[in-house]
Amino acid sequence: MRSTLPILRARRDRRLGKQKRGENRSRGAILSFGLVLSLLLGSSIILGAFAYADLTRDLPSTQILPILLNPPDGLLLQPTRIYDRSGLQSLATFAPDESPRRYIPVSEQNAQYIPKELVNAVIVAADPDFETHSGYSLEGLDNFDLHPTIAQKLVNDLMLYNEPPSLRRAFRERLLAAQITSQFGRDQVIEWYLNSADFGNYAYGVEAAAQLYFGKPAVELTLAESAMLAATSQTPALNPHDAPLVAIQRAREILYVMRDLGLIPFELASISLGENPAIVPALPTPPGVAPAFLNLVLAQVDSQIPRGRIQRGGMVVISTLDYDLQKNAACVTEVYAARLAGLPDPSAECDAVRLLPSLPPDSAFVDSSASAVILDPQTGQVLAMVGETVQGKETPLVAAHNPGSGLDAFVYLTGFTRGLSPASLTWDIPAQEINPNFDGKYHGAMRLRMALANDYQGPVEILKTQMGVDNVGNVAASFGLDATHEVSLLDLASAYGSFGTQGVKFGQYVNDDFSPVTVLRVEGIDRGVLLDWSLPEAQTVVTPAMAYLMTNVLSDDPARLDTWGRQNVLELGFPAGAKPGQTSDGKDAWTIGFTPYVSVAVWTGIHGDDLAGEVTPRFPAALWNALMQAASQGKPNDGWSAPPGISTMTVCDPSGMLPTRECPNLVTEVFLNGSEPTQADNLFREFSINRETGLLATVFTPPELIEKRVYMILPDEAREWALSEGIPVPPASYDAIQAPPIDPYANITAPSLFSDVDGNVLILGTASGDDFLYYRVQVGKGLNPQEWIQLGGDNASPVEGGLLAEWDTTGLSGLYAVQLVVVRADQVVDTAVIQVTVK
Repeated sequence: MRSTLPILRARRDRRLGKQKRGENRSRGAILSFGLVLSLLLGSSIILGAFAYADLTRDLPSTQILPILLNPPDGLLLQPTRIYDRSGLQSLATFAPDESPRRYIPVSEQNAQYIPKELVNAVIVAADPDFETHSGYSLEGLDNFDLHPTIAQKLVNDLMLYNEPPSLRRAFRERLLAAQITSQFGRDQVIEWYLNSADFGNYAYGVEAAAQLYFGKPAVELTLAESAMLAATSQTPALNPHDAPLVAIQRAREILYVMRDLGLIPFELASISLGENPAIVPALPTPPGVAPAFLNLVLAQVDSQIPRGRIQRGGMVVISTLDYDLQKNAACVTEVYAARLAGLPDPSAECDAVRLLPSLPPDSAFVDSSASAVILDPQTGQVLAMVGETVQGKETPLVAAHNPGSGLDAFVYLTGFTRGLSPASLTWDIPAQEINPNFDGKYHGAMRLRMALANDYQGPVEILKTQMGVDNVGNVAASFGLDATHEVSLLDLASAYGSFGTQGVKFGQYVNDDFSPVTVLRVEGIDRGVLLDWSLPEAQTVVTPAMAYLMTNVLSDDPARLDTWGRQNVLELGFPAGAKPGQTSDGKDAWTIGFTPYVSVAVWTGIHGDDLAGEVTPRFPAALWNALMQAASQGKPNDGWSAPPGISTMTVCDPSGMLPTRECPNLVTEVFLNGSEPTQADNLFREFSINRETGLLATVFTPPELIEKRVYMILPDEAREWALSEGIPVPPASYDAIQAPPIDPYANITAPSLFSDVDGNVLILGTASGDDFLYYRVQVGKGLNPQEWIQLGGDNASPVEGGLLAEWDTTGLSGLYAVQLVVVRADQVVDTAVIQVTVK
């Protein structure tokens, strides 16, 4: 029998082998898991490091807070100020008064300190867990507008104000809040907050708020007053001046919370709840310099820098305002508006008032207003702006208004871009669906120059129809104007000023719109430049040659004489373009004008149904005259030279075509190269008239009764109007035809009078008699031909009842005259004429 020992040994070896392989697999799995875990941990550490590096990249230093807030040189202790372009004249200060802000500590060891009750009230209102957390809270991570702790509010307002809301910013805010709490302590954090918080009406810090609303220093505030300021610090718009009842109610809510938390005794809470703090009335705002201009400054700066950051303080805004020019412009406008309303001149005096021409007589618009803007077209900078001035008092409002005919220049400009010129002929005659002229008259044929210069509405409506409303709108839009909506003075001054700078518009991009600017630069709290608009951007809106066409027309003083008369208010004594405008309802009137150095736009409007009548451009033109002269002082009085691409030539007026002998008036006109006229004038034509009958002469009219008269050729639709206006029109009928007696020595016997002919016509008759020298036969078209064509040459042989000439009528048709001319030796001329019709 075989031994079992080998079998047992084999089984043992197999079992040990399996155990060893299992142990190896277990050790491998453990090693693999450890490796994966290590890799994940390492990756997490690396990713965390990268995330932290990104989170802290460019993180503001916490040392900025002492620099901003600590006295005596804290940068935010100075309010933001706006200056004129020189940087010397202060226009506005974002503070209740001009003095620097006072910094008040919380420590009671100082003579002036923040009361503990006010500190507690603010903590209750803003951060109830202030004493227990580390300066931050994870609450509100998904709400970027929520800053739940006082330290976070401080960071948001003063350190991260220029970062857009995001999750990254939310984490950075909390990181900085923790840092400043740890580094400076809670007392310093609350002290900084109370000295920088916004309490409304430009009051930043508790001392400014206490003085503004209660007329006392912060140390003297009562508990009720402290609670009111604490509530105001959370919602500055609901302050004691602007919402007193709401401010009182919110203060009482804070007092209830302070009582319930045991921060104040029950008795003191009851007394304070029954107290009605004596709020100091808001002082009337003194009239400032350029209120409308300042509104525009804030709007433009606000497009680049948050308004809250500007108001908080420490910044300097250098505006484009010319202080002296602004004072003069406001003064003149106030006097003008008072006179417009029929009131005595305001007490304010300025040298520029003497430049103001007299207003049209017998007019007093009681419910009227006026505004003006002065622009430097070479930079796009606003030099002066006067808000709507009512009865001699300026307001901060500069609204858009109906431009009326103030945009008509861009209709003509559209025509110029499509081959027309200032010399092109247009008609101002009655027509359906066309508004009548403002003067109620029609003026017949004229050049486009005259129509634009005199603001005639018939021609511009015809031209607008021809060019297409959309095309006109596109041209206006390239100048920043919307031809379908109301427009502002600023946009009009900028658009027309572009003509004066050879078609280049200057300004800056503000909210994606290219527009004039009111700001030169903004300096931050560290006096670094945050915004620099001192160098203008340029935008070409039209070619220099096209701009010159417009300036040449708009600065043509003689062209306006028909409407404005001699020595009118649009004449300044130096070259200036001017465009009046008005609405058909008589509610709005404009005058916009420019030189190469200044552009001025003036608006005047009446409201409601003013019994004084309609306002016309003659009113704002008076103010425009004074402002243009004031703004042009010290500037060159030169105009514009023709740029390349412009030609001048003499043309017939008003057709704008090449002169002819009949043209009664010649003028010099400007053209774009290539658009000059090439055809002779056909508007004027000479007619032969029977002076006795006044009818068109024929070949049978006795020569002694014929006289030459030149008439304008009118379109059929203008004939009736011309007759009603007494304008000569050519006769429509011919003289009665009476055959003259037959001369035996000069006559045509065939064809017969008034016969029909065709093909080759044999002309028979007699050409003879005493002293016969020669004869000729000629034909001309019409009853009284202006041109004759000779058949063959002169014939020196007399003819008696024979063939005089042959006439090939191939290709001809209509009424013709056939004339025989017999010339005798003594220079006596005998003639014979017949009329025939060529089939």
